[in-house]
Amino acid sequence: ATQPKTTVSVTYLVGSHHENYGETGMAHLLEHLMFKGTPAHGNIMTELGRRGMDFNGSTGFDRTNYHEIFSASPANLDWALAMEADRMVNSFISRKDLDSEMTVVRNEMESGENNPHSILVQRMLSAAFNWHNYGKEPIGARTDVERVNIARLQAFYRAYYQPDNAVLIVAGAFDPDEALRVIAKHFGPIPRPARKLPPLYTDEPVQDGERQVVLRRVGDTQLVGALYHTMPQASPDYVAMDALTEIMTRAPSGRLYQALVDTNLSTAVEGENWGMHDPGVAMFFAQVPAGGSRDKARDAMVATLEGVKAQPITAVEVERVRTRALNDFERIIASPQAFAASISEAMASGDWRLFFLERDRWRKVSAADVQRVAVAYLKPANRTVGEFIPDAQPERSPAQAKVDIATLVRDYKGDAPVAAGVSFDPTPVNLDLRTQRFALGNGMKVVLLPKKTRGGTVQFALKLHQGDERSLAGRDTDGDLAASMLMRGTAKHSRQEIEDALDAYRARLSINGDATVTQARGQTVRERLPDTLRLVAEIL
Repeated sequence: ATQPKTTVSVTYLVGSHHENYGETGMAHLLEHLMFKGTPAHGNIMTELGRRGMDFNGSTGFDRTNYHEIFSASPANLDWALAMEADRMVNSFISRKDLDSEMTVVRNEMESGENNPHSILVQRMLSAAFNWHNYGKEPIGARTDVERVNIARLQAFYRAYYQPDNAVLIVAGAFDPDEALRVIAKHFGPIPRPARKLPPLYTDEPVQDGERQVVLRRVGDTQLVGALYHTMPQASPDYVAMDALTEIMTRAPSGRLYQALVDTNLSTAVEGENWGMHDPGVAMFFAQVPAGGSRDKARDAMVATLEGVKAQPITAVEVERVRTRALNDFERIIASPQAFAASISEAMASGDWRLFFLERDRWRKVSAADVQRVAVAYLKPANRTVGEFIPDAQPERSPAQAKVDIATLVRDYKGDAPVAAGVSFDPTPVNLDLRTQRFALGNGMKVVLLPKKTRGGTVQFALKLHQGDERSLAGRDTDGDLAASMLMRGTAKHSRQEIEDALDAYRARLSINGDATVTQARGQTVRERLPDTLRLVAEIL
């Protein structure tokens, strides 16, 4: 006979969602180091293996979980609970252990990097989320992981691995009263921390237009995908979106299956509705065979998903996926290990009772509910499309290394100093004394204010008055348009030649006006002022 099993599961309500700048991958790194031991429990992984316990750790966006499954006995339960209580607050989290574990973490990263589907999901999430940390996968950025500051990692551990941020689940074969006594013995002495966890307040704005990601890497199978922002798992509409995902992808009745696989546009389709603490995503993917058309597969996928408005969800479709979902709930509840895992995930989304609330919502969800949610969320402005294009030799721009600025500028010798200006008293009396006024033979009035300036710069302004009340009547638009066209070329010089001449003269020029006046303003240097003024005169 199969020996009864017991499951001990500890979930910390911290994941990649909680990481700050430069800390991506920190929650996942910490998961690895939690097996390296405490002063009282040497190498935890070795001890677990010696006791024949199945175990694992996993990191998500909203939680980090550790669990042990073992032959039911008071001794095993006592040891597992003692170990979990101990490593909650006494783990080494040392530089030595971090260095030794880095190879394992790198291998995990490289495994993901070699999986086109996994990388495409990462790229699509990154494109879909501008601000929220759901746009960053828990594995983290390679440079953040490789350069992690051990003091910051230890601070992360001390902040989040505390009893007020943890959920303990014991499932399977055990005596409840004895389990509660042992839990109190090992976890009760851990003091409630004085620190307060920082609130997470970043909300992702509603997406404001279609987005697209194209990934080119070595690979065999083409992929197309569509991602849509959705609701948190606690939302009353979450189950309707879950039902919609199943209606679209389940073989052989799924709408995407029939539109893509049955027509040979794709070899397989899949979909996921991510249940998360904050608003999440629903994603749909199709594998496109070699030589197949990604464009046709993508267009058929989008047309099927967003065509629900014209082809409403039916009661038959909802009943089919409802039956399967409720059967899954029964199977989960019948398995202590699966039940513990599901309760753990519900806690990460907000509360353990969400598991049962979700089951109850499955019993009631209607075709009208699914239709309403489909029309609300499966729309172009909420869509991010992804494509994976296999490429045996993908082109890349060169990787950029950091520049050692200190070395770069250590022996720098600059140009000769720029000619300095002089201080100037801008009072009305002094301005009047320094200003020269005269008129040209054609009647143009000229005002000059000589002054030694930094770099020999000269500022100039020209104002031309034109027309009279009668000649300008109804010609406001003509004046605006004429002024805006002046810099676009003359009889002698094209627009580009004017731009090149201004650059050569070290000058800047702007011209604007209306029906009554045209104004030119600019700057140049003293020695190029005559050339600049001649060009201005030509333009005008």
